[in-house]
Amino acid sequence: MFSAALLSIAVVAMGQFALYYWRAVFTGMASLPISSRVLEAAQVREESLCGNDFEKFASLLTLTPELKETKGGLGMVRAYYAAVHRAQSVFAKFSPMMAGWAEKERTLCARIAAVHIDRRLEANLVQAASIRSL
Repeated sequence: MFSAALLSIAVVAMGQFALYYWRAVFTGMASLPISSRVLEAAQVREESLCGNDFEKFASLLTLTPELKETKGGLGMVRAYYAAVHRAQSVFAKFSPMMAGWAEKERTLCARIAAVHIDRRLEANLVQAASIRSL
């Protein structure tokens, strides 16, 4: 019985650590600067960036070619965005604080999508420059 309790505590602690780590990576990536060419392509100003812009950036990411094989994508960000959007639609009626939190999280998702586009474009430029130098 003691070992089962110890195992459950360890699993919960590991899950909590994974969640905090993922959140730190998520927030760190969202804090990276977004280039003006990405904002221009999406027809968005950085100071007016909001959660609704996520779909614009996600569709732009699918249009951006990927020359170098990478593991990065928007899979987890899309899932998080959808979960937060659902939570916002359900709980925003009851709590304005929840609506504000959800909008902030959706804006973070939009920033991450823009950073993904920027990174992909930068990687493509580096790849093209290395091909030209051969």
